[in-house]
Amino acid sequence: MLATEAVAMGPREFLHLTLQRAWARATAALVTTVLGLALLLSLGVAPAAAYDNPDLLPDHPTPVIDLAKILTDQQRSSLEQHLNEVEQRSGWKLRVLTQYDRTPGLAVKEFWGLDERSLRLVAGERGGNLLKCNVGDGLFALMPRTYWVELQTRFGNQHYVRDHGQDAAIVDSLAAVETCLDRGGCQVVPGLPNEQWVLTLATSVLGGLIVGFAAYPRKPEHKVEWAWVLLLSPLWVILFGVFGVAPIVTRTPDLLPLLRNALGFVGAIAVAYLIAQNTVGKAKLKDGET
Repeated sequence: MLATEAVAMGPREFLHLTLQRAWARATAALVTTVLGLALLLSLGVAPAAAYDNPDLLPDHPTPVIDLAKILTDQQRSSLEQHLNEVEQRSGWKLRVLTQYDRTPGLAVKEFWGLDERSLRLVAGERGGNLLKCNVGDGLFALMPRTYWVELQTRFGNQHYVRDHGQDAAIVDSLAAVETCLDRGGCQVVPGLPNEQWVLTLATSVLGGLIVGFAAYPRKPEHKVEWAWVLLLSPLWVILFGVFGVAPIVTRTPDLLPLLRNALGFVGAIAVAYLIAQNTVGKAKLKDGET
């Protein structure tokens, strides 16, 4: 049929008709896919518990509801006492809900009387991250949204949970929040995890390599090419200052990781300078002499 149409009309008309048909098929396939996904999401998999299930709530006031049995009885009792003391001392409501296949849903909000001075820390194994924070507006005034994202990802990621346990993830995240409340607010989560320090060290070394390579002499009378160092300063300042130093000084008063990054930066400068001077630099100087 296509061959007959191609003979009956010119090449341009045939190409235009073919593109129209292809576009119509693609549009129809896209609409079908979107409608199918919408139907799948609307049906979905029914949750194991009702969205509002007050039957799962305890019959006594408590700041910790451990439906997933993550905490031991002693841990739960100790955490309940501590969170009650925090509320009495500061007025901030810190609440913990662990869930797996059961959840009280919206009923927990009325049970705890959650308001703008409340934090509900939800721990559940569904999804890639253990922790989820429901934050009141009063806490957002002290710690920005990026803080809560970092809190969830630092203590709720699979590696942290595997190394420290789900119970430690809950306790450590609450401790970080309490530290910031005592300080009157934070922009970042206190503490410097080892993997984050390794990243700052890597960027510091990379910044040093750029400085060292830029500084090797291009002319016999020069020892350091300061013009090249300044020219590339936006790059190495960002790598060393913004990514290598700032994450440390904003998260911990410990000077040891800062000293290590500074040594890595200086050492990388020396190594890159010597390598560039004895390879590329010598070749350029010989070319200049000839």
